[in-house]
Amino acid sequence: MTPEEFRVAGHALIDWIADHRSTVRDRPVLAAVGPGEVKGGLPSTPPTAVDDIDALIADLDRVVVPGTTMVQHPMHFGWFPSNASLSSVLGDLASSGLGGLGISWESCPSLTEVEEVMCDWMRQLVGLSDSWRGVISDTASTSTLTALLIARERATGLSQNEGGLQSVGEPLVVYTTAQAHSSVAKGALLAGYGWDNIREVAVDPTTYAMDPVALETAMAADRAAGRRPAAVVVSSGSTGVVAFDPVADVVEVAGDDVWVHVDAAMAGAAMILPECRHLWAGVEQADSVSWNPHKWFGTILDCSLLYFRDVDFVNRVMSTNPSYLQSAVDGDVTQYRDWGIPLGRRFRALKLWFHLRLDGIEAIQTRLRRDLANAQWFADLVDEAGSGWQRVAPVRLQTVCVRHQPDGMTDDEADAHNLAWVRRVNASGAAFLSPSQLDGRWMARVSIGVESTERSDVAALWQLMNDAVAAPA
Repeated sequence: MTPEEFRVAGHALIDWIADHRSTVRDRPVLAAVGPGEVKGGLPSTPPTAVDDIDALIADLDRVVVPGTTMVQHPMHFGWFPSNASLSSVLGDLASSGLGGLGISWESCPSLTEVEEVMCDWMRQLVGLSDSWRGVISDTASTSTLTALLIARERATGLSQNEGGLQSVGEPLVVYTTAQAHSSVAKGALLAGYGWDNIREVAVDPTTYAMDPVALETAMAADRAAGRRPAAVVVSSGSTGVVAFDPVADVVEVAGDDVWVHVDAAMAGAAMILPECRHLWAGVEQADSVSWNPHKWFGTILDCSLLYFRDVDFVNRVMSTNPSYLQSAVDGDVTQYRDWGIPLGRRFRALKLWFHLRLDGIEAIQTRLRRDLANAQWFADLVDEAGSGWQRVAPVRLQTVCVRHQPDGMTDDEADAHNLAWVRRVNASGAAFLSPSQLDGRWMARVSIGVESTERSDVAALWQLMNDAVAAPA
């Protein structure tokens, strides 16, 4: 494809994206296909002739769109927001169009230095001090894995440079809670800690936040048994109920020898609002912090920020310096390949740069405050409704956890009932919710925060939920 051909095709594709976004409200929220249906819409052998952009766009509409759950839909209330502001889409396009290669500073100085500036801008926006330096990763899962690898090496005095974990006499232990994201346990497994050395610390029965006394007890028991506490992963806005573990108390219990990583994947966006920063009080004493602008904040996937206070140690763990990448400026520049797992990196910082410059931080703050107000309004509806509606967890940010259990219905019957009415809402195509378990019982998470969701959409969801619980089984 020549640049001129690209120009024509690009204009057509941009028009298609704009049309898609402007009509997304008119589409079913949940993907309307069965297993294998998308594959069945594609040829089983590769093409032998060249197609034009119009035919390709027609297949986007015919094959791809029906198989896409519309997470940009204003009636999407499932999981957490995965906003993709159109301003950041333009930054993503610029990144792909430049085709920069981030394997060293020399391979693309602008990639490294724009990323340094964007990480620092975002640091300032969430109120972190200048003792932190950041890098852009793909997802919080990778960020957590990276933090746990570094924690492992600090606990073992850089055992990777000798015999690795096989040479360490004491088992290393990671502490978190049952409310933590599934990537925490996965990261601990991939980092070599093993299931036997992952501790689910007890939580407060009302707030679902980590109990620091239980953490201290668990650490003491492990030390007495000849095990070595290595890391605590703190949830600042847990996946299930958006619980906030008490960072300051956890850091005090952990002391200087145990790495504390703060996972604020979704809720980190709230810290651009000064009135929310008390929720992660004590974060300045942690060792690493990650949060995802590609969730509620609105920068398109993939864009996960990972901050460290001791960058020198991070580089000692993660450094790789093959001869073909060495240059005369190595000691004077940031080499992001020494901050994480991948060597090659995309120019992700452009997405943040475009988003911040074209939308502006004040507009993003206003939108987040709108979502917080809508969540509280919805929680009040649930609290005042009666008729079996229950709010089963505190509302810390934009997620409201609800369960419907009329008088006389057993817990087991209510579990089946809640799964059934959530499925009815989702199957209607008019909205989407994600069911989840809390204390072993099924409930529904109403996660408010899609860029286009307004109060009227939340009201429409409440009506759908009431209709769904009243429908015959």
